[in-house]
Amino acid sequence: MRKPTSPFLAAIYEQMLTSRYAMSTIEAYLYWIRFYIRFHHLVHPATLGEAEVSAFLTFLAEQRQVAVKTQAQALNALVFLYKQVLNRPFTLQLAFRHSQKAAKLPTVLTPAEVQALLSHLPVHLLLPAQLMYGSGLRVMEAMRLRVQDIDRHYLSLMIWNGKGGKHRRVTLASELLPALQQQIAQVRYYYQADLQRSDYAGVWLPDALARKYPAAPQELGWHYLFPARQLSRDPANGVLRRHHLDASVVQKAIRQAARQLQLGKPVSCHTLRHSFATHLLARGADIRTVQEQLGHSDVRTTQIYTHVLQQGANGVRSPLSDLWRAVQPDDQT
Repeated sequence: MRKPTSPFLAAIYEQMLTSRYAMSTIEAYLYWIRFYIRFHHLVHPATLGEAEVSAFLTFLAEQRQVAVKTQAQALNALVFLYKQVLNRPFTLQLAFRHSQKAAKLPTVLTPAEVQALLSHLPVHLLLPAQLMYGSGLRVMEAMRLRVQDIDRHYLSLMIWNGKGGKHRRVTLASELLPALQQQIAQVRYYYQADLQRSDYAGVWLPDALARKYPAAPQELGWHYLFPARQLSRDPANGVLRRHHLDASVVQKAIRQAARQLQLGKPVSCHTLRHSFATHLLARGADIRTVQEQLGHSDVRTTQIYTHVLQQGANGVRSPLSDLWRAVQPDDQT
């Protein structure tokens, strides 16, 4: 995304960029902050308080009828604005009308549809998609994988600082080991070439890790599993690094493959994660196990996938099915 032209929003953009927020989060937060300012007729947020925040969130629920997660995202953006930017964190007095709009059931592909989708992806983007489906990863979790996050002996991946800052270990399909070996070889090729440059600052690490392990940015294991093809300047300090592959590249490829297949349902990177969870449950996996694999804090979030598996509404068999079977002509005639 482009840097906002508004000095106030541009400062927020720079602050979030320096704090290493994902670009998708920066874009979403700036959208809601901009919406909030316009809702209050361009009055500066510093002169507004919790009453105005509550009025905006209530407007989203009552007038816009946004989903629960959408309202929660707007709230998170304003919490960031007042706590991190304006240094005026909210108190417990914040009161607003909560959205009641039910969440949609997730879109899930059949195993055959997953196989067809994967077969239509470009070769260089196949492995990230296979990991999203095979290990239940979010697209940014796949993009942020580092070489040392792969545990070939225990067939698992380490996911660090996932959604909510949580860490987890997830399953890894043994069939992907040869492809992973080839991918690491590609990373090593870039790595050895980059080290020849005197201005190469190594891969980015969170500030605490960079201080604890000052040599780590120059080590292969810390480098991204899916590196960008070009070196780029770190927006925080201008040093030369090799970032990970942009998630939008994978997202566009998956959408394009879905359109070519004419699946008749909306498909995104997250659809592969939904399919992973649903197919695990269909194979008899315990819901707590699936919860751990997905990194959900609340099992109720995971339970939505059980609704996808149910036959009919709440598993009820329609009486028309018995009637239909009774009136069908004999197969032998």
